[in-house]
Amino acid sequence: MTDNQIVAFQGEKGAYSEIASEKYFGKSIKTLPSYSFEEVFINVSNGIADSGVIPIENTLHGSVFENYDLLLKYHVSVIAELNLQINHCLVSPKVYPISQLKKIYSHPQAIGQCSDFLKILKRVEVIPSYDTAGSALLSLKNKNEATGAITSARAAKIYKMKILKRNIQNNKINYTRFLVISKKKTKNDPLHPKSTLSFDLKSIPGALHKTLGVFANAEIDLSMIESRPIPHKPFQYTFYIDISGSLNDKKIKTALKKLSDLTIKIKKIGTYEWGKTYKS
Repeated sequence: MTDNQIVAFQGEKGAYSEIASEKYFGKSIKTLPSYSFEEVFINVSNGIADSGVIPIENTLHGSVFENYDLLLKYHVSVIAELNLQINHCLVSPKVYPISQLKKIYSHPQAIGQCSDFLKILKRVEVIPSYDTAGSALLSLKNKNEATGAITSARAAKIYKMKILKRNIQNNKINYTRFLVISKKKTKNDPLHPKSTLSFDLKSIPGALHKTLGVFANAEIDLSMIESRPIPHKPFQYTFYIDISGSLNDKKIKTALKKLSDLTIKIKKIGTYEWGKTYKS
C-alpha cells in the first residue's frame, strides 16, 4: 500500500466504512467522504480516488443490494475484502435517560441491525438517515431536542457526543463484509484467492441448476450467491457469485467457458485475497 493514497467511502468522518478503510490500508491514507454509494463508484471511476471501500453484506441484516447493482454499472474491479465487527452505540449531544429521547437517527442498515433494541423504546421516532456518522451530526444539529443517533464509538468521539448505551445491535456477533474497489485489477494472484463474478442466464429450462452444476462438477467451491432484478426485464435476474480460486486458474477458465453456453453475459468482477476480520 502506498502512503497518501485517497480512499473514498460513503458517509461522514467516523463512519464504519472509514474505519474499514483504515483497518485495511492503514492510517496514512487520505479518506474521502462521499454522500452516496454511487458517489464512491464515481470518485473511483473518475480517478478522484485511488480506491473505494463499500459494504456488501452484514451478518444480521443481509446484503447491501445497491452496491451489487453498482458493481455491474461501473467499470471497476474488486481488489480486496475485509470483515469488520460492528458495535453500535446509542449516542446523544447530552446525557439523557434513554426513555426521554424523542428522535433517533441512523442509516437503515444500522436501524435493522438494532431493531430489537428499538422495539422496546416507547414514543420515540426512528428516522432513517444517509449514514451512521452523519446521523450523529443530525442529532448534534438538533441538540435542543432530546435526540439520539445509532453510530460508532469513533463517531461519538469525533463529534463529542455522549454514549448512552453500547452494543445495542441484535446480536454481539455482528460483522459487515466490505469490498475494496479500484479501476486497476490486482497484478498478481493472491496466496488464498477468491473471485467474484456476475452472469445473466439464458431463458432455458433448468438454467440455474445447470449453472451450479458447472461449478460442482469442476469441484469449485461457491461461498456466496445473490440475485438482483434486471432493469427493463421483468422477473429476470443477474446472479452474483463468489468462488474459491483465481479467475486465472485453468480449472476456473474451463468452467467459465462451459458457463458461457448457459448465459447471455458474464462479468469478471475481480480476484482478491480472502479477507481478514477486524474489530471496529
